[in-house]
Amino acid sequence: MPRYLLVVLLLLALPSALTGRDVRKVSLRDLDGNKVRLRDYQGQIVVLNFWATWCGPCKEELPRLGQIAQQYADRHVAFVLASIDESRKFPMVREFITQQRVTLPVLVGASTDLLNELSGTYVVPATLIVDQDGEIVRAVNGEAREQDVREAVEWLLKGKTGRRPAERVKRY
Repeated sequence: MPRYLLVVLLLLALPSALTGRDVRKVSLRDLDGNKVRLRDYQGQIVVLNFWATWCGPCKEELPRLGQIAQQYADRHVAFVLASIDESRKFPMVREFITQQRVTLPVLVGASTDLLNELSGTYVVPATLIVDQDGEIVRAVNGEAREQDVREAVEWLLKGKTGRRPAERVKRY
């Protein structure tokens, strides 16, 4: 067997870089300083968005996520925003959220290192779709489109039946 074919077959046999990654260990703070663990969302689908106040595409994406969240409000789907702004900029995060009338839960204390650990990239915005057991099923790197979120959430709501959505979508 040619060496390159063996390498390709071995790579195909490896587990996916994202599938099965558990976010339950992640712990951040809300804007009041209270500790929030993502395992507190166990049993719910979580749409976890990493963003920053200085990120233009993030500013475009946040209202869209708010609208999608409203459509899933009664279906055990939680939308959570995790700011990667530095801790000294937390007052700016609070001000931004107030000015933009963001109603989704906002967590602070996230970092590009955490983002990379979970999604395999340092790029914001990034959105992770997490199943009811805390495992990542999709990462959208760059500004998420409505369909990027809906496709994965609907698949999870239908009990993971049908065609599995692509685990990674790149929008940059």
